[in-house]
Amino acid sequence: MSRIIQKYHKEVKKQLQDKFNYQNPMQIPALKKIVISMGIAEASKDKNAIQDCVKEMTALSGQKPIITKAKKAISNFKLREGQPIGIKVTLRRKRMYDFLDRFCNIVAPRVRDFRGFPEKCDGKGNYTLGLQEQIIFPELNLDEIKRTQGMHVTFVTTAQTDKECVELLSLLGFPFKSMS
Repeated sequence: MSRIIQKYHKEVKKQLQDKFNYQNPMQIPALKKIVISMGIAEASKDKNAIQDCVKEMTALSGQKPIITKAKKAISNFKLREGQPIGIKVTLRRKRMYDFLDRFCNIVAPRVRDFRGFPEKCDGKGNYTLGLQEQIIFPELNLDEIKRTQGMHVTFVTTAQTDKECVELLSLLGFPFKSMS
């Protein structure tokens, strides 16, 4: 069993119960999934660049991503229907907790000028952050990366409010900025 899963069941659930006084143990927030997405609009002209992005995403997530395609054509963006515009991967269960552990302890400190992530959530108990470049992941070989590519990482929780979401993630070890 993963280190973070054990920590959640032994410590975090109890601390959340004490802080928010839930009536039912099923109300205690949990992490449902982590979605990693990468926009590849510039790379969509080159077939090899798309494959490079897919290979990098596979290396850092541990599973093969899906390629998202444009639903309709927009001429101002030089976008055709069916053209690949992004890749995403959804992590659940063991892979999700392993990714969270690596992200909090290894990847986040490698972000340039890192002082913590802001505590701004989406209003529904989920947390999304953007990363400028994929080279902060140690799984990727820096010699094979041809272009730096940004990505979004979304942490989907069962929390009802942003306060509960931030508390859950910070108790799991997520590095937020200290407001003091």
